[in-house]
Amino acid sequence: MTDSAAVVGALRELARERAGEVEVLDGFADSAMDAWAVEVPEALRAVLREIGGVRTGESEFVFGPRGRQVFTDGHWTLGDLDYGEGSLIVGAGTGDWGPVVAVFPHRADDPEVTVEAPEFVRWLAGFAERLAEDSERPVPGTFVKAVPSVAVAEGPDSELAALVGGGDPLTDLVDLRALPAYPCGVGWEPYFSTLHGTADTSGSDVRFRLVGDGRALLLHSVVSGDFLGRPVRRHASPENAPHRAVAELRALAAEFPSYVALEAGSADSVMDGWPVPVPEDVRVVLREFGSVTVTGLPTLWLRPGGDALGVDPELHRMLGGDGTYWPLAGVRYGRGGALVQIRIDPEAGQWGYAVSVPADPAALRRYPEVKLLAESPADLLLDLVRRVRRAAGGPDFAARIAGVTQWLFPNTGEPWPRPTPVSEWAGSTDPLLAAAVAELPDGAYAADLREVPLPSDLCFHRAREWPYSARLDRLHFPAGGRLAAAVPVQAVSG
Repeated sequence: MTDSAAVVGALRELARERAGEVEVLDGFADSAMDAWAVEVPEALRAVLREIGGVRTGESEFVFGPRGRQVFTDGHWTLGDLDYGEGSLIVGAGTGDWGPVVAVFPHRADDPEVTVEAPEFVRWLAGFAERLAEDSERPVPGTFVKAVPSVAVAEGPDSELAALVGGGDPLTDLVDLRALPAYPCGVGWEPYFSTLHGTADTSGSDVRFRLVGDGRALLLHSVVSGDFLGRPVRRHASPENAPHRAVAELRALAAEFPSYVALEAGSADSVMDGWPVPVPEDVRVVLREFGSVTVTGLPTLWLRPGGDALGVDPELHRMLGGDGTYWPLAGVRYGRGGALVQIRIDPEAGQWGYAVSVPADPAALRRYPEVKLLAESPADLLLDLVRRVRRAAGGPDFAARIAGVTQWLFPNTGEPWPRPTPVSEWAGSTDPLLAAAVAELPDGAYAADLREVPLPSDLCFHRAREWPYSARLDRLHFPAGGRLAAAVPVQAVSG
């Protein structure tokens, strides 16, 4: 443990020697520290009784709560770094406060996360030394990598997995248990990108959370107004997802019979006569259910002939025509409408991704956009079960379920994958990308949906490269929706 009295003495001496340059803020009374939302051990009180913060010409660090700041997400924010470009945070759980972490998430070309010290008093001693020497913040000589929290949740380390729950595709974890040295840099970048133009408002942010009393740091990218900048680690589709979807839908209907109704499914002999091939993994569900109706939501029609699913002929053409998709639901949201569908790979006979597109051909032509909902019909149903259970867990089911409709509608606040000209994939060794280059005309734009969050909003018209006056001729979904492409009218006529 660093000598607390020596740290206090060094800072007070600096304040005397360099009056006007270094100011030591008043400490805190024990009664004040007793009222804080976190435990303050005696070793820290010995410092905080004497010093409540340090102010210099370039920075101000305050060691307790100030203004509107409250203890949240496992840390205090000590102060800003580099005139607001970064933040200095300290874990404040039980025991010695720590670690102390400097975070610079918004540097477009060089985002930075550095663990400067394992605990607060040691950091303060180093800060006092740097002040005395007029030296800069230390440069890390060692690095560790942040890990996708989904990988942690699905990995073998049960202690870390407990800290991330199910994991989140836009959240990474830094294991702080045994760093090689201090300061220690973190190999990490946010999931959004502010390079090459943003999609809308450029309001993205990063939320920091220290968990397990400083055991790990979580870095969550809030993607708002920017495109996704790198692939995500998605949750793996549950093993035997079709059978799980059947079981969970039945359990949901049994638990909430006034909210959930399940129509009987279809025999194999009936499905054999449908206009598209129905593979075995899909038949597992469709043998049991012909439709799923939840009060307040549009019915999901798993069988053909849903009364509300008369698809406009022009929209049908723009979506690829016969055999390329299976309509599931018509959705109304505000003044608009959308068509939820399963994309089908007609060559392989496979049912792929669940997507939603504007149901009005004129709206889709002018503002081409797609919402990616799930990797398969079974995954869509499992997600529906989770959302209905959350709504049913509150006091006003009708009000809470209304928000689920937004999930089914395009461009309602999910992360934006960046569309790219398909020509940029020329020479790719990825078979799917190479096939798209061969199949699609010059001027087409596409996005690889295999490594984006679920759900995501793919808005072709928000890409800077998308021609301002362009109108959509058609959408194209290779391999059952693993890619999504938009072909403008100009590309067809050219």
